[in-house]
Amino acid sequence: MKCLRCFVFTWGLLTAAVVPVCVGEMYTSLLNVKQGINVERKLINHLGTYIDREVERLEDIKRFYAKVLDLHNEIYNGPATALANPLVAFTLIKRLQSEWLNVVYSDEALENAQALRSGYEEEEAGLPKLEDLQGAAKGLMRLQDVYALQVGSLVRGRFQRAANGSPIDIYMPSVSTPLSGDDCFLVGKVAYEQEDYYHSVQWLEESVRLFRGKGGEWSPENEGTLEDALDHLAFSHFKTGNVSYALSLSQELLHHDPMNGRVLQNVEKYEKLLVESPPLAISDGGLRRPNSTYLRTRNTYERLCQTQGSQPMHYENPRLFCDYFTNGNPALLLQPIRRELLSLQPYVVLYHNFITHTEAEDIKLFAQPGLRRSVVATGEKQATADYRISKSAWLKGLAHSITGQLDQRISMLTGLNVQPPYGEYLQVVNYGIGGHYEPHFDHATAPSSPLFKLNTGNRVATFMIYLSSVEAGGSTAFIYANFSVPVVENAAIFWWNLHRNGQGDGDTLHAGCPVLVGDKWVANKWIHEYGQEFQRRCSLNPED
Repeated sequence: MKCLRCFVFTWGLLTAAVVPVCVGEMYTSLLNVKQGINVERKLINHLGTYIDREVERLEDIKRFYAKVLDLHNEIYNGPATALANPLVAFTLIKRLQSEWLNVVYSDEALENAQALRSGYEEEEAGLPKLEDLQGAAKGLMRLQDVYALQVGSLVRGRFQRAANGSPIDIYMPSVSTPLSGDDCFLVGKVAYEQEDYYHSVQWLEESVRLFRGKGGEWSPENEGTLEDALDHLAFSHFKTGNVSYALSLSQELLHHDPMNGRVLQNVEKYEKLLVESPPLAISDGGLRRPNSTYLRTRNTYERLCQTQGSQPMHYENPRLFCDYFTNGNPALLLQPIRRELLSLQPYVVLYHNFITHTEAEDIKLFAQPGLRRSVVATGEKQATADYRISKSAWLKGLAHSITGQLDQRISMLTGLNVQPPYGEYLQVVNYGIGGHYEPHFDHATAPSSPLFKLNTGNRVATFMIYLSSVEAGGSTAFIYANFSVPVVENAAIFWWNLHRNGQGDGDTLHAGCPVLVGDKWVANKWIHEYGQEFQRRCSLNPED
């Protein structure tokens, strides 16, 4: 695996670490994360074999040690005539010239270690890369922000937010695990390397606390140490304006590493700053969250995600209703579908039990080989982006008969022509750790969009099928319409992206909230303008 090395910023005598940068994709799909379990099981087997061989090797060494010790206790401490025996003398010389050489310079330990490394390298293609670790860490920070989770609670394996000064559980997972000092260090380090000191301070504080609790004891599997955490935390506090605490942490670090010249220089710099300016004068007001591309709607987005689809006031609208729907189609007369009208502007409908469990599992199975990192439109091109964390695959109707059946069902419910090229192929999406899609429109908003290369107009409507349930999070939030829809397994949600005059409906700005706990799968069917001329006619009012 090739890695590029890049330098982070510097400030005077205060420097940051060198960070390797690699490419990976495991974290963008929970399916791939689950596959990592099988890889680790193989690594466990390799490690078990290594331990068995090392135990056997050490038993041999212990046997040799006991044999030689017994000779010294029983023979060489006895009468001097013992060495007069040529057999005794010969065995002594032989041991000193040969046996000790074989024990000390044995290749067995190296061979055992090499066998372990070879086993590891066999599985290396299935191992996460550095980007996966960084992406997983960013996913935890995203969940922390969007759901207002307390870092201290996350470290204990709990999902809690503060309410009236006390932590409350927003979800109680059936299975969880606490985080170690090294786990917190790696999350904090990812934030630190992005100059995101709002998050690095919180996670590194927990790392230092946990490392201190173990007396600074280091474990061979750890990347970080108490000294590393103190070093990064001190600089993070300095960058947030808390120079006095940065000085205190640096002085603690010097107790562990008194000859660290760089830290000695930092201490001198901090002391000088504190003499020149009182602490309040150089403080910047404390920790501040970093800006985001959707800052204008961030508060609404996060509030809707936190409600997880529970908006009683929204659903008190008497014009919203539930019914059994046939759309006047004879095929649905004997088995109408349960329809729930969620919003009038924009028009959003939820169809319950649109798909069977077996159909959903088949679609996920068909999609797995083709899953690739999801992309977004950037001008005339498409590229991956941090604001969309998932993997997706396109299923062509001719390749899978089930997609043809779904197309027919969608057409019966919507009355639209959904066959390609008037409807795009079914896109199946699996979300990753903290997987989300920040506020966006499904329809193209610029003439240069790649969507227009299909020569079938813009996306007039979206039909999204929930192929799985989730334990918490993952709602679909409509930002300007001010409501969110929770994940409803086997249901489908439908909305119009365009007005009848062909203009985009700004109220359809929506987002896929981060998945807090669970494995979220959806299937998207985007329907284009062309082919719908007689299915969705233009209005006599050009403003509609």
